[in-house]
Amino acid sequence: MRHLFRALAAGLLAVAVSGAPAFAKSRIKDIVDFEGVRDNMLVGYGIVVGLNGTGDALRNAPMTKQSLEAMLERLGVNTRDANLNTKNVAAVMVTAKLPAFAAAGAHVDVNVSALGDAKSLLGGTLLVTPLLGADGQAYAVAQGTVQTGSISAQGASGSTVSKGVPTAGRIAGGAIVEREIAFNFDAMPQMRLTLKNPDFTTAHRIADVINAKWPGSALAENPTIVAVRAPAGQDMMGFITQAENLSVEPDSPAKVVIDEVAGVIVMGENVRVSTVAIQQGNLTITVRESPAVSQPPPFARTGSTAVVPQSDVSVDEEKGKQFLTVRSGASLATLVAGLNALGVTPRDMISILQTIKAAGALQADIEVM
Repeated sequence: MRHLFRALAAGLLAVAVSGAPAFAKSRIKDIVDFEGVRDNMLVGYGIVVGLNGTGDALRNAPMTKQSLEAMLERLGVNTRDANLNTKNVAAVMVTAKLPAFAAAGAHVDVNVSALGDAKSLLGGTLLVTPLLGADGQAYAVAQGTVQTGSISAQGASGSTVSKGVPTAGRIAGGAIVEREIAFNFDAMPQMRLTLKNPDFTTAHRIADVINAKWPGSALAENPTIVAVRAPAGQDMMGFITQAENLSVEPDSPAKVVIDEVAGVIVMGENVRVSTVAIQQGNLTITVRESPAVSQPPPFARTGSTAVVPQSDVSVDEEKGKQFLTVRSGASLATLVAGLNALGVTPRDMISILQTIKAAGALQADIEVM
């Protein structure tokens, strides 16, 4: 882990020394979302059949039994008074995303997840399931064979082994769009561009780039929204097609993101450090317990043999590391190179960065994941 981090630090330092720009230019389409161009969540309830004895136990899953009876009744089979005891059926929830501008007849992927106590959905077939939107209307219909990408086995003695999640699967292209979402894109008088990473400077730069080509067509309303209007005589579709391919250099605030669980640190190029001295060392306290036998002298009339624990405590403090002085206004490259020179591990660096921030010398926000 230490070697990997040193290699990463060396790479960051090389980039900084080479004089490369802090951020490369990006297309507008890569840093914003367009108003109205979005996915819509769909959900449905259905049943999966054809399982190899790994479905719901009907006694424990009344919804599965009711759904099975209702389905058979619609097909002309009356099982209301029968004692159904199959384990080849499972009740499931079906979810999907309806893409923007999806036309009727288009295919979309669906996810299938077990509701009851089914052991596996592997090889099962999802029966016709309407997928509903937030307004309660059916926008797609799903059906097909469930692929889980996992395995599960159980022995006679109760031992089990599984890889992946066999109770959740996917049907590629398993839903057909039946209803389109009305959205007249070309008739919009204006469109709002939403920045994925809100920033005053970036929003202003987007408006400036668009106005440079079409004067008066863009206005940065706030750090998140840039409103644009198509020039006179040009349709919105053609205007957005050209505008989204313009290049902008995005800006970002100085931030240090820390994942303490994985020991990962990500620092932006704008991170700066005021004058500060850093020293890092490790203190190790070791306690060893060794049992010793205590027994009375030969022919003694009193006393008994006993085990007496003996403790050996040692303190080892790592020495030889000097103070590292970081001058005011030091960049990311200087900070990484200096901390790397101390030979610190990523987890030690997390503590150092938090301590520098507490001392008021780190000019950046720290975000702990």
